[in-house]
Amino acid sequence: MHRVVAMGLVWIILSVLPAESAPPARPLALNPDNPHYLLFRGKPAVLVTSGEHYGAVLNRDFDYRPYLDELQRRGLNLTRTFSGTYREVPGSFKIVENTLAPIAPDRYVSPWARSDTPGAGDGGAKFDLARWNPAYFARLKDFVAEAGKRGIVVEFVLFCVFYDDVLWNVNPLNASNNVQGVGKVSRKEVYRLKDPSLLAAQEAFVRKVVAELAPFDNLYYELCNEPYFEGPGRPWNERILKAIAETEAALPARHLVAQNLANGSAKIVEPLAGVSIFNFHYASPPDTVPLNYHLGKVLADDETGFKGKGDFWYRREGWEFLLSGGAIYSNLDYSFTASHPDGTFVVTTSPGGGGVELRKQLAILKQFVEGFDFVRMHPNRGEVKATRGTVRALVDEGRAYAVYVHGGTTSEVAIELPAGRYEAEWIHTKSGKMERRQTCDHQGGQRTLVSPTYVEDIALRVRRIP
Repeated sequence: MHRVVAMGLVWIILSVLPAESAPPARPLALNPDNPHYLLFRGKPAVLVTSGEHYGAVLNRDFDYRPYLDELQRRGLNLTRTFSGTYREVPGSFKIVENTLAPIAPDRYVSPWARSDTPGAGDGGAKFDLARWNPAYFARLKDFVAEAGKRGIVVEFVLFCVFYDDVLWNVNPLNASNNVQGVGKVSRKEVYRLKDPSLLAAQEAFVRKVVAELAPFDNLYYELCNEPYFEGPGRPWNERILKAIAETEAALPARHLVAQNLANGSAKIVEPLAGVSIFNFHYASPPDTVPLNYHLGKVLADDETGFKGKGDFWYRREGWEFLLSGGAIYSNLDYSFTASHPDGTFVVTTSPGGGGVELRKQLAILKQFVEGFDFVRMHPNRGEVKATRGTVRALVDEGRAYAVYVHGGTTSEVAIELPAGRYEAEWIHTKSGKMERRQTCDHQGGQRTLVSPTYVEDIALRVRRIP
């Protein structure tokens, strides 16, 4: 009897399922053929973007669909967004129309619901850490889904350090801003395991968000933004990694986790187990790539800025980083604002650049790299040299060479080539147009290629002709 009932229930369940259901897509992963790169939806991937200042989800006034449309239009495939456990206030860092700084308490979409108790530091009601905010999770999942439809990966930043007391004073995890009184610590102690109830709230958020975002393939997590500014040490990172791993253990798939290591460059010592992407900010020159390439993981230049408004600085940073062996370049683009979510705001006083032209130029970089079987390539080991300017290159000996030169107005690039027939194309980095093409029958040894005249920089693509 029990067997008949059980069989009947199975039949009922099967009868309401679709006749054919595709298995869920595997999340973004390290490329098994070369873990310095990524695998996304079955294809080798580098991630390149020029994205907004991380407030797409937490700022109710930011319409993220035009923003994502613009990234897709330019062929860019990454966005970086903060979770809402951190936010800024208008005027922070002199950023004009800062998307990470909602203009009023009711424009901030927090992971936690507001209570009926007045007195939060931002002028609104205090937060209730025992209740999630359904509007937040609906907005978050819609954002990730809309990005996925456009082939855009979301780097979801779980936490961020508090750079000054003003930012900590408006945060939901500050004891003065929640009805539970959780977070009786200074801003420098938020990630130092000083308050068990604060750690519990942080872990609960991680478990909740990881469970909510489980179905998405276009996603990876970052533990904490810029922890080197009096932020978390290894013990806190290990607790958050454990919360992610334990939650995902009961789920169909695992997502990659990133760790932000330094501004500029640093040699990674004793990398955390469970971290697959190492993030650096302002990684120009890209010295951090050769310092850490031996780890066999993805290296990312995860934030740019503080070099003025000119496109060259950020274009050069991207080209140098990727052609040194990095796999992710995320430019911080201040032309995306709540009033101009399509990225047409004219950047004036913000601490960086951005705009349509820069996004077009970064798309050229992405297309250039994708034009190679880059998973087979390794950073230049001396096979490629330039007589003038600075040269970066990826090499697949005897098959393909991806070269970038900046500085001067002409250069001669010498490449060690096995015997064979080769095609060389000089590429304009701002337009993507081919400036010069030549073919040669080479007897082996060093071959020198002379560039056309250029302004600021130029790229060179060399391929063996079968």
